[in-house]
Amino acid sequence: MPPPTTAPIGVVLARTAKTAARAFDHVLATAGSSQPIWQILISLKTRTVANQRELANAVGIQGATLTHHLNGMETTGLVTRRRDPGNRRIHVVELTDQGEQLFHHLATAAIAHDKRLRAGFTDDEITLLASLLHRLAANVTDEPTP
Repeated sequence: MPPPTTAPIGVVLARTAKTAARAFDHVLATAGSSQPIWQILISLKTRTVANQRELANAVGIQGATLTHHLNGMETTGLVTRRRDPGNRRIHVVELTDQGEQLFHHLATAAIAHDKRLRAGFTDDEITLLASLLHRLAANVTDEPTP
């Protein structure tokens, strides 16, 4: 078998993802937060109210890890948790006014980071890139390509 002429696409993708994630982590740290907090805030912002199980699924973390983050967020006044009156075993999580303010602050940083990622690409190239990334994901998950 001849040696490859280019790096395997999985290696290129993994390196690119790590580089982009590190850059975004730095942006969020500079803004005074972290990736998990941002993911929780944006998930709550798009749902308004969510129970902890739904939130853990949306963020892609285990329930215990989410609880750890929510404990800190509740202590600092970013979220509130209350029992769902229809099912006392479920905690409903909501953003506070302070959580809303942090969301908007971080959203500004996230938008600036996204602009930086998109620099030098046309809208058509971004659309093509997103389509190709979805196809790569579908290739390894057996999910239909959107």
